[in-house]
Amino acid sequence: MLLSVAFKIRYVTVFHLFHAFQFYKYHIPIEAFFKNNVFNINRKWTALLCRNPLLQGIDRCYNLLYNNPKYNYSERSRRMMKAFINREIELNSLYSEYHKEGSSLVIIYGRRRIGKTTLIKEFLKDKYALYYLATEEPNAENLRQFRGFAGDYIDNPLLAQTNLSWEDTFKLVINHKPETKKIIVLDEFQYLSKTKKAFPSVFQRIWDTTLQDENIMVILCGSLINMMESQTLSHGSPLYGRRTGQIKMQQIPYHHYHLFYEDKSFPELVEYYAVTGGVPKYIELFRDSTNIYTAIKENIMKTDSYLYEEPKFLLDQEVGEVGTYFSIIKTIAAGEHKIGKIAGVLGVKQSNLTRYLHTLMDLDLIRRIVPITEKNPEKSKRGLYYLTDNFIEFWFKFIYPNRSYIEMGNRDYVVKKIEENFIDQHVSFVFEDICREHTWRLAGENFFDFELSKLGKWWDQKNEIDLVGFNTDTRDILFGECKYWKDDKKVDIDVLHALMDKAALVEWGKNRQEHYILFSKSGFTDRLIETAKKRENVYLV
Repeated sequence: MLLSVAFKIRYVTVFHLFHAFQFYKYHIPIEAFFKNNVFNINRKWTALLCRNPLLQGIDRCYNLLYNNPKYNYSERSRRMMKAFINREIELNSLYSEYHKEGSSLVIIYGRRRIGKTTLIKEFLKDKYALYYLATEEPNAENLRQFRGFAGDYIDNPLLAQTNLSWEDTFKLVINHKPETKKIIVLDEFQYLSKTKKAFPSVFQRIWDTTLQDENIMVILCGSLINMMESQTLSHGSPLYGRRTGQIKMQQIPYHHYHLFYEDKSFPELVEYYAVTGGVPKYIELFRDSTNIYTAIKENIMKTDSYLYEEPKFLLDQEVGEVGTYFSIIKTIAAGEHKIGKIAGVLGVKQSNLTRYLHTLMDLDLIRRIVPITEKNPEKSKRGLYYLTDNFIEFWFKFIYPNRSYIEMGNRDYVVKKIEENFIDQHVSFVFEDICREHTWRLAGENFFDFELSKLGKWWDQKNEIDLVGFNTDTRDILFGECKYWKDDKKVDIDVLHALMDKAALVEWGKNRQEHYILFSKSGFTDRLIETAKKRENVYLV
């Protein structure tokens, strides 16, 4: 006898890979599920199912949902879904600034290859815009080139041959077609300040006297996070208080990752993501590879590939003393997460590490976490440091220690070493982050009978729980384990029992309502599935 509709919705959402759902049991094609509305699930739940990154057939779900005329998705929405993934919020922010009356000044910044320029180019389509990409050349050369682009913009080729200042050049641009909304983009803005330290002050004067009262939108974009923050956002910047909007570009979440790889299975997606993370440029580079190990060999382990030296290049651009930062990141990647342990490996005092760790956190390269139940996280002495960038963590685990072999041409030997440890030492940990991200999404879709106010992980001296979330108002607490095993072994009931035992050690709240969620790459045994059917507080994903 079929389960009730309500329970079935819950069941399909959390049981992936068709191991435990009626698709498998009754051989119902997933296309029929959506086309014929077999279970009469409304649009909201259909969308939830389609967005579930742990469900095989996800790409067919998207095609069926977004190509269904019933839902009336515009051609632009479909194009954005395919060509410009997960940047709708940033685009909408730019559109909002553009449609404001008067002037707007927007700061866009973030690490290299994150998609800043691509975002700007998408936004500028069909708009009257002057785009200038600054270089590391002297200020005079940047100004000369800018006059040339400005001359093309206002149909005045003679402008390139003048000696006009930055301010006078901007005035000519403003006075051209004054009734028309204009956009001026200065990309790699930090280079203008590197070659002329006073340039932020120069631009402040230009903004205050020439631009702020005009019908114009100015975008300042840059890749050096520290410099962009100090030059445009910090209290000491001449431009402080003048911006009308700011966008810090982040990596693409795993939730959207499958849209880049329509032909990849769930395990392949996780393994690719464990290397590229959500950096669009890396994702594009890996797109045509047949498997993750070939992708690594061809795109990272070739000494002429830009990814071979990428972490060093990123740090060279942002910080001095690259050697110290390298040592810290390498130590964390090797499994040392306590500040005392890191200091011990490096042979320095803990106090000497603080500024380096803060800089790496400012650059979004590392994060400090504490057990989620800590009442004062900032003051907690149980903080651990983890790398936040999947590619950099992979590089320091597997490429940096083997550079001598790679330089000598022994790439096949290094690939073999990676194959032996890739899942257990790297992918399984990335999978935990994916599961926590997915749990937030489930909570946001009202999948649970309670809301989550906090979500993270928990540990003590001997035990660790991958996922703990809770709601202090309702006294609900969720415990989770994430299993991405190298073989295809299914998770059995012993994992649930072990999780319950560890949950009993977590000191949090009285009269609490406990819930359990298990994530598995390879599905679950029949007896665990039967147990989950009988218990409303057990979820299998």
